[in-house]
Amino acid sequence: MSAPPESAQAEGGHGLAARRAAFSILNDIFFRRRSLDEALAGQDSGGLPARDRAFARLLVVTVLRRARQMDAVLAHFLHEPFDALKPASLINVFRLGMAQLVFLGTPEHAAVNTTVELAAAEGIAHQKALVNAVMRRLAREGFPEMPGRDAGKFNTPEWLWNAWMKDYGVEAALGIAAANLGEAPLDISVKNDPQGWAEKLGATVLPTGSLRKQAGGFIPDMAGYAEGAWWIQNAAAALPAALLGDMRGKAVVDLCAAPGGKTAQLANAGAKVTAVDRSAQRIARLKENMQRLRFEDVETVIADGATWKPAALVDAVLLDAPCTATGTIRHQPDVLHLKEPKDQEKLVTLQRRLLSNAAEMLKPGGTLVYCTCSIQKAEGEEQAGWVLSQGLPLRRVPVTHNGIPELAEMVTEQGEIRCLPNHWQDFGGIDGFFVARFARV
Repeated sequence: MSAPPESAQAEGGHGLAARRAAFSILNDIFFRRRSLDEALAGQDSGGLPARDRAFARLLVVTVLRRARQMDAVLAHFLHEPFDALKPASLINVFRLGMAQLVFLGTPEHAAVNTTVELAAAEGIAHQKALVNAVMRRLAREGFPEMPGRDAGKFNTPEWLWNAWMKDYGVEAALGIAAANLGEAPLDISVKNDPQGWAEKLGATVLPTGSLRKQAGGFIPDMAGYAEGAWWIQNAAAALPAALLGDMRGKAVVDLCAAPGGKTAQLANAGAKVTAVDRSAQRIARLKENMQRLRFEDVETVIADGATWKPAALVDAVLLDAPCTATGTIRHQPDVLHLKEPKDQEKLVTLQRRLLSNAAEMLKPGGTLVYCTCSIQKAEGEEQAGWVLSQGLPLRRVPVTHNGIPELAEMVTEQGEIRCLPNHWQDFGGIDGFFVARFARV
């Protein structure tokens, strides 16, 4: 639950345990296809101090962001295919060493020595000479320079690069990819008094009302966390619930609700919220979050949102649909390695089932807000177009920037919101997000 700053120096003072944790997490992601969150959760119970957990995460996300770039250099140094490495996990030893030496400012001797020590500690002692030779050669010859924009493209999977090129053109695609190489700031939604909490937390108030501060520190130790005064939520993710307008006393379904950031917004606005998610584990996490925030009147349902029906028609549905999550790569760079075109195809089908069912939950005149944290238009704009082409009982309700000029670049001609990671550069960027609003006819 810690959020390390990108600028943290990876010095030898961090113990071998942190590096071993990072090695284990990378193996979970690359070889067992576990998500970053799942892999981190497995390590959080390992008894590492918060500082070492933060350093392990910094190592991991640096590798995930730069792995393709690292591997190209490593292939040049090794002169043999990666599948010939024994064991296969040796590649993650090299990647961790390169992360420290090249990207995190670790002194040369510390980067080389700790990488050799890691190989020995992980039972790869027979490869210590190779690890030592490669690391010393890298230190001697240096890492090939690559302009930031080109580095972004190089570290983006081809299928995603092609999709972003098609959707937005080369300049925007380069901007998105470059933004994804950086660490996202920490955004916070507050129950009330944003200016007061900004002062207490050392944050600034964004034009949309979210707070923003530099990532870093152990979140549960921050002022106001234990008493439930605020919750972590990217500024883009806070936009959809705001588009529902005044929800005091209204019945609202939050479909695919976990972990509950939007549920909390709705409850804070006075809505009667039913939070639906198909995962019992995720609903349990949502309940924990609502208890900390003192939003204990939220009703929770474990059910498939594509088939579940409320007992009575509701005033509004907020559908944050499952997606490829490519708008969150700054937080979750594992997306670069775990998501594939076939995943998007399945998710597009699921999104349409959810949209069709959500439309049937609404009272006449009720509001549906559909959103995804995907950059691809196939999961956003094209889905909104599909809604209008299929004869669903919905009409588009265009969005405006509502007096917030800083949102103008994100509002499309169709009256939808399209955030990209390279938007809001003056504020430190924003997650990729799509939002469309409809009314039941």
